[in-house]
Amino acid sequence: MARRFVLSSVLSLGVFVLGGCAWTPPEEPASPPAREEAPPAEPPPVLASRTAPIVNHGSRGRMRIALTFDACTTHKNEYDERVIRTLLDTATPATLFIGGGWAEANAERLRELARHPEFEFGNHTFTHVHMPRVKDDARMLEELRRTQRAVYDLTGHIPRYFRPPFGEVDNRVAWIASQADLVTLNFDLPSGDPDATTTPKRVVDWVLKKAAPGGIVVMHMNHKNFPTAQALPEIIQGLRKRGFEFVTVATLLGDTTPPLCTVPSRAAPPADAPLLVAEALP
Repeated sequence: MARRFVLSSVLSLGVFVLGGCAWTPPEEPASPPAREEAPPAEPPPVLASRTAPIVNHGSRGRMRIALTFDACTTHKNEYDERVIRTLLDTATPATLFIGGGWAEANAERLRELARHPEFEFGNHTFTHVHMPRVKDDARMLEELRRTQRAVYDLTGHIPRYFRPPFGEVDNRVAWIASQADLVTLNFDLPSGDPDATTTPKRVVDWVLKKAAPGGIVVMHMNHKNFPTAQALPEIIQGLRKRGFEFVTVATLLGDTTPPLCTVPSRAAPPADAPLLVAEALP
């Protein structure tokens, strides 16, 4: 009886780890298999760690900075085209974190955004849920996978980075995101644009004061009443005067290597293995 229980536990762990593979886009039909029977394939490797990164900034060694804009799923799913127009007019690359519900409500706009190589797309969950409060791992994973599918279907791009709504993230959320083949990407410079009491000048002054090499700035592109569009031209001009180069998140993180899981062996991790996380890149 004890042996049966242990075997069941091991199998259950294997199903969880191997079943967490990320959604991938549809592929062309495979050619018919050869008549000869292929040798049995080796079992896929099992992750030997539960480490998942939470990235807050890039390398501090270069005067690079990434502007990121969240397109949150809301009941209105607004779109402030002034933000995008400024980015295009000033030739400023940016990373856009797209909510799945927002994508479906703004399908044509998202298709248009995908025509511009200056933009990189990230995953901002499907419903803009408070992720740490989601107790069901499967539901959390579906929030991410549904968004991956929505963004891919409309743009042809597969997001590499996940921005947690409200900046709320813990070790478990980052680990689940890694099962969707996503790196959790937060920020080190909140612009403050959602603050109902702020002004465009305050947003500009704050960002210019706090910007640091390797920084990741978060703003929004889905609220026309936010001061983002009014503040953005001065932010871009001011940061360029300070010597900053604007890059996408992928380019910013190209200076460093995120501490992703490695596969040193085929042994499964013990059931009580600690859930580790890298809080930020050095």
